[in-house]
Amino acid sequence: MHDLVLRGCRLPDRLEPADVAIAGGRIVSVGGAAGAARETLDAGGRLLTPGLVEAHIHPDKALLGDRVRATAGTLEEAIRLTGEAKRAFTADDIAARARRVLDLAVAAGTTAMRAHVEVDPLVGLAGMEAMLALRREYAPALHVQLCAFAQEGILGAPGTEGLLRRALAMGADLVGGCPYADADGPRHIESVFALAREFGVDADFHADFFDEPDHLHVLEIARQTLAAGWQGRVAVGHLTELGALPPAEQDAIVARLAAARIGVISLPATDLYLMGRRDAVNVRRGLAPIRRLLAGGVPVALATNNVRNPFTPVGTADLAHMAFLAAVAAHMGTPELLRELVACVTTHPARILGLRDHGCAPGDRADLVLWECARPEEIVTALPARRLVVKGGRITVEHERRTVERWRASPALSLRFGKARNPDLGP
Repeated sequence: MHDLVLRGCRLPDRLEPADVAIAGGRIVSVGGAAGAARETLDAGGRLLTPGLVEAHIHPDKALLGDRVRATAGTLEEAIRLTGEAKRAFTADDIAARARRVLDLAVAAGTTAMRAHVEVDPLVGLAGMEAMLALRREYAPALHVQLCAFAQEGILGAPGTEGLLRRALAMGADLVGGCPYADADGPRHIESVFALAREFGVDADFHADFFDEPDHLHVLEIARQTLAAGWQGRVAVGHLTELGALPPAEQDAIVARLAAARIGVISLPATDLYLMGRRDAVNVRRGLAPIRRLLAGGVPVALATNNVRNPFTPVGTADLAHMAFLAAVAAHMGTPELLRELVACVTTHPARILGLRDHGCAPGDRADLVLWECARPEEIVTALPARRLVVKGGRITVEHERRTVERWRASPALSLRFGKARNPDLGP
């Protein structure tokens, strides 16, 4: 007997409704009528996709809007104000704010997440202590990877390297660098790779996060990735400077990234908000060249980054919103490109995080989202509600929808209730 059967699902590559049977935390069959199950749900022709994968988010410094006021809206101001605020962070404070972010993400259909946790002399290990506890608490609903992240630099922040080492010994999953935070970017990168090799973990960099291509640390990251034999184990977030280069120079760097099997994480909300602040006219978008990276064989993820703090004043930790932003800002509006954006919040980030079997085929892990829509591109164009979320074969979130249509009510009825209607799904 199956544990769970979802009857009448549409899949991204199979729009004819099919039954999806789940047992032992994995999909065991997709197709015709499945057998008996302990729990059965009629999907009613709704779209089923792999769970959303959040490749880059900062829960430890989220939800600071009520205590930090930014006026210039620049990266430099955001780093300075947040640095001042985090001197007062405690593990309990971090946990309370991070829990709200994780709750939002889980409800939106996120089943895996890479959280960057700042580790430096200002905050010490308070963030890591809080996030390690939350990783255990949320394990039934959310796979959380913790990245020990050096936001304040390493070389110019004495004691940070030792704290990173302690965080990795405590259980951090990988190490994160920020080469633009130090005067000597290549040495910073070297320090991160030394820790990655020492602990046998992946590396994830914030890099080239400016309007003009004045740093291009990504070239050194690619070189050291190959030198360390760390292909497929390195990610780079932001990479906005790449978009400021001429196409031929972009292509040359994309080829190096592909050769080193480095994943790129674009952060539309933050990058659109912080970049172009010095442009008086024709303000630039300030995104990594998503389409060119994808065409060059580089896995690209879209991610949230920050939620309601000086880096990003808005946010709900819903990755569908990031795909929506990218569709507009990166000119990705055709059906084919819209479907690619769905991959950028599901299968591409899963690859970057090293998650295997993240899909909707037999044998894949049963980490799934059932959407109130029928086609993949509608995830981006319509931002549909999520009907349910499945993690490890168990329904972890179920949304029940009821629309109160007062304006349609007859004089004899004060209210009229009805389910949301979609012509592709039927009544």
